[in-house]
Amino acid sequence: MWFKNLKIFRLAPAWSISADALEAALQKHAFRPGNSQEMQSLGWVAPREGGGLVHSVDGQFLLSLRAEKKLLPATVINQVARAKAQDIEEQQGYKPGRKQMKEIKEQVTDELLPKAFTVYRDTRVWLDTRRHWLVIDAAAAAKSDEVLGVLAKSIEPFPVLPLHVEMSPASAMTSWLIADEPPAGFSVDQDTELRSTSESRAAVRYVRQSIEIDDVRKHVQAGKQCTRLALTWADRVSFVLTDGLDIKRVTPLDVLKENQDSAAQNEDEQFDSDMALMTGELARLIEGMVEALGGEKKAAL
Repeated sequence: MWFKNLKIFRLAPAWSISADALEAALQKHAFRPGNSQEMQSLGWVAPREGGGLVHSVDGQFLLSLRAEKKLLPATVINQVARAKAQDIEEQQGYKPGRKQMKEIKEQVTDELLPKAFTVYRDTRVWLDTRRHWLVIDAAAAAKSDEVLGVLAKSIEPFPVLPLHVEMSPASAMTSWLIADEPPAGFSVDQDTELRSTSESRAAVRYVRQSIEIDDVRKHVQAGKQCTRLALTWADRVSFVLTDGLDIKRVTPLDVLKENQDSAAQNEDEQFDSDMALMTGELARLIEGMVEALGGEKKAAL
């Protein structure tokens, strides 16, 4: 249930929608398996088997975007195309030109696509309609861009805004390390990365090892800033904050597992309980992190 990585965006303050209305909007781009000639297909699927496209718990919406892709490596296409080109060369007495080779590769691709293996992955999305957050469980920008692209086609007007904070995450994390004083509610863990701001982009990483203040100061004097820092929030959730304001490697700690609802009567109740726990804790973590970074940057008038 728990999201592993958080790409965080703002929902427009004035935007609101019911679960039923959002369900209807997503149906326009519900997932359908691609045909034999499509390399990729994108669409919304039920985040819980047997449910709708929107799973709603107390103003929290859970969605899931499925990406289906055909596995057809370029090396395979090139190998088959070369064999065809040799046959054509023997027939016509000269090597195929660039234009003809392009046509051969296109023909080979069309022939191989129906035989290609198909894989899919699901990317989960959380909409907090009470606090107006949109969070995508993705480590890579390409995956979150996929989600935002399909959301933009599904919902009009598009309600998603970038999140901007007053302090640069890199500057803030560096100052926390130099002062040996993390923001209120947070503690520094053992994974750290400092990277040079020069063209060399030289980096030093501490893995499962605390960094000493003297070492921090030495690296900062050499022109480095902290670009990744492992933190724990309220002794409840551990994670890694990046200079791009991404939250990675999210892990709920034992204190949360102890608080899980043991009174759930069935799987549906347990799913809703777990979702309520996750969204509540992560919403407070995000708000605490934004506050630690000086709050949200006000839009210029």
